[in-house]
Amino acid sequence: MNNRRSRTALTRAFNGVAVAALFAAPAAAADIRGRVVEKDKGVALPGATVTVQGTNLSATAGRDGSFAINGAPDGPQTLVVDYIGYGEALQPVTGSDQPVEIALSSSVDGNEVVVTGTRLAERRALQTKKAADNLVEALYANDVGKLPDQNVAEAIRRLPGLSVANDQGEGRYVIIRGVNPNLVNVLLNGQTLPAPEPDGRQVKLDDIPSAMISAVIVTKSLTPDQDANAIGGEVNIRTLSAFDRNKSFFADARGAYGRYALNHKNPWEADGQIGGIFADGKLGAVLSFNYSRRPIESENFQGSTNFLANGGPDQFGLRDYNLVRTRLGAVANFDFRPSDAVKLFIRSSYSRFVDNERRDQNRVDQIVYNDAAGTYSGRGSILIRRREEKDNTKSGELGGEFDLGAAGQLALAGTYTRAIKNDPLRSEYNFRAGSNSVSGTFDLDQSPYGFAFSAPFDPSKFPLNSVNYDRRHAQEDLWQLRGDYTLPVAIGEGSTFKVGAKYLNRHKTNDRDYLQYGRGTTFNASSATYNDNPNFYDGRYTFGPRIDYDAAQAYAAANPGALIQSTSNINSSRNNSQVNDYDVREKISSAYAMATLTFGKLTIVPGLRVEHTQDSQKAKLLATGATAPVDQDFNSFNSQSYTDWFPGVNAHFNVTRDFVLRGAVTTAIGRPNYPDLAPYVSVDTTSSPTTITLGNPSLQRYKAVNLDAAAEYYLPSQGLLSVGLFYKHIDNPIYTQSLLGQSGNFGGQDFTNVSVTRAINAGSAVVKGIEVNAQVQFTFLPGFLNGFGASANYSRISGHASDLPGRIGRVPLFLQSKNVGTLQLFYEKYGFAARVAYSFRSSYVDTLGTTAATDQYTGYNGQLDVHASYQISKQLTVFADGTNLNDAAWRRYMGVKSQLVERERYDYSIRGGIQLHF
Repeated sequence: MNNRRSRTALTRAFNGVAVAALFAAPAAAADIRGRVVEKDKGVALPGATVTVQGTNLSATAGRDGSFAINGAPDGPQTLVVDYIGYGEALQPVTGSDQPVEIALSSSVDGNEVVVTGTRLAERRALQTKKAADNLVEALYANDVGKLPDQNVAEAIRRLPGLSVANDQGEGRYVIIRGVNPNLVNVLLNGQTLPAPEPDGRQVKLDDIPSAMISAVIVTKSLTPDQDANAIGGEVNIRTLSAFDRNKSFFADARGAYGRYALNHKNPWEADGQIGGIFADGKLGAVLSFNYSRRPIESENFQGSTNFLANGGPDQFGLRDYNLVRTRLGAVANFDFRPSDAVKLFIRSSYSRFVDNERRDQNRVDQIVYNDAAGTYSGRGSILIRRREEKDNTKSGELGGEFDLGAAGQLALAGTYTRAIKNDPLRSEYNFRAGSNSVSGTFDLDQSPYGFAFSAPFDPSKFPLNSVNYDRRHAQEDLWQLRGDYTLPVAIGEGSTFKVGAKYLNRHKTNDRDYLQYGRGTTFNASSATYNDNPNFYDGRYTFGPRIDYDAAQAYAAANPGALIQSTSNINSSRNNSQVNDYDVREKISSAYAMATLTFGKLTIVPGLRVEHTQDSQKAKLLATGATAPVDQDFNSFNSQSYTDWFPGVNAHFNVTRDFVLRGAVTTAIGRPNYPDLAPYVSVDTTSSPTTITLGNPSLQRYKAVNLDAAAEYYLPSQGLLSVGLFYKHIDNPIYTQSLLGQSGNFGGQDFTNVSVTRAINAGSAVVKGIEVNAQVQFTFLPGFLNGFGASANYSRISGHASDLPGRIGRVPLFLQSKNVGTLQLFYEKYGFAARVAYSFRSSYVDTLGTTAATDQYTGYNGQLDVHASYQISKQLTVFADGTNLNDAAWRRYMGVKSQLVERERYDYSIRGGIQLHF
């Protein structure tokens, strides 16, 4: 596709619509307002379609169930309310100015049915999808305000086309349609979230406990009022408002206690919330908190990225991770509604993520194989790493929505958010023996590879090789202001014209302090070793001895000469401390105009967005060597500015009440990662060959044109059958490249025959695929059988990049699985609910090599989870969960599956708990 031509055509089409809308007469003032709620629970039903009977006047309920219809005829009228699972309901209104509350209830054969739990949540999600003007997926907390998974990433991975990148068996980064998480825009209550990670723009969704949120809306086709920095899509996380629950008082509490099969330790968590609407419905408040503590173990077999003639790795290692992971979350939301036309709000949240990790490792490298004898020998190492990570994100938002009657609607909001990633300790001791100090037998046909030691490691033969102390602090501050104005226009039925602007000011810094020491006087592993459980991978390997980190520290403190800094240690310390430091400022000013035009069953949403970006970067030019300063301030600077235009159009056609066709042509960008833009030069003369690492301030941003089409059929029994197609053409995809044998001037010095590594732009990339989704509730079956239901979604995705310097032909895209899906079977009736879910994704490239044979992949993953609950009373529910019941492992390989880079296992976990609901 020719991007320039498509953008020009879309711009011209929009201009014509915008001119017509600006000169159109506004519709009459709204005179029917109200809310749509669920009868038994009283909770809001967002996305409800409300129509004045006998006319084309209609409105869609907002997130709190509220709606307003402009220009209704005088006198009594009848409203027709349509909502999935409730059918059509009729509500007479008198035509007065008093708001009307419409309470919907379900019925089977004329008998009213109380809908609870996941069924109510799924009704709201389906209705949100159906009522949207663009392509979205939605996930709502159930009627006691809880999502079934333990963090946001794990919850949304079951949606069509979504998968996650994991850490320690938990979901961390969301991947939408196989697109890099750096290209996904994550919002909290409609405002951009900062990223605590120093290496990219991706937002860690495992920092956010699922108990903090009320809904997640995933956008797959953008409208002009959404930020354009979202080639993958947008994830909008909503916290609870008191008006979402629509009660004068509500309170919930939950506690859970579990067991990990691998380490037999016990995770636990607790959360609660309290809130309500008071002062004659004018004030609302919600306070909620969450705390969880998870003592996790994982067993990691380390292979290699270099394989010898017999197909065996040149090294292997056993790594035993033991960590305690805690999360704390808090939300305080307040609403003030002095009238039906004014809604003011304060949204505030705090989340904290803490990891305290110990990683024990036994490693053998420089392996020499004796294939005939089935034996090997190599150099042994015993390592211990201690890591502490303390992340937190705090956010505050002040805003309001104003219904101006015939003059339209105005929304204003301002937000300040800060994200901090602090690693106060990341330290590793390495005790290493000499060449051929370790020997044993091997079997390369096993998976993981079979290696056995002929004798246990002798700690007295493992002198200290090195120890490092690494401290990091990354911080991102975000200030945001936005305003949106919507005006009714007399084009078609219920059409609107909308304009808005947003200002985002981002400041991100990264500061690293790194010290490395070598051995001075005698310091052997025997001074700090101990033996613990030697069984590893269910007894397949023998692990040990281990290093006691505190004992090693005590020995070093008691023997000042035990640690020294050689020239190599000083250079490494200087290089790592300074080259990672950066200071980046980014200012984005944006504006948009769009129309929502409805002509009977057809709705078209054309629009145009413009974003002006100003960047400035500070970094440090550095050369290791005796004359280089030990520390220095920023001495390399860069700035740039650019403007992008984003035309787009979404459309949907309601073939029938339950059958919807959708299509979209949209545009988006992806800005480069902060450290890649920083203009630094790192020269490491201690490596062989000399290694030069460069920032690249001239990196171009990704630019994408996106095509989407979908057909959706909403089943009468509360379900969905849908199929979607998508295509993305992306210019300037970014890859990391390493070139050998280079010559030139770097950091003020001339070099020849060096290795140069930097991020570069490829020519273009393509992502395309198909999504199929089916959700069925068997309400048509008799008796207890109508409590059953099933759902399945599957995405087939393909893509590649072209014109990457140094590579011939097409190259795979980062983190793109070809196959992604989820299968679920569930039951809910008589107070009992159960769900079995299997989510899977195929392998994807995570590291690009110099050739296809050296590309590194994260392998297939499929995980089986079970959830069950029983509602003893309206106030009390007990529940139980089983996670990763099939012991799905995390696996990486190079080129082909037999070349194992590493494999990590977690085993299954179970938990049970109670929920209180008032």
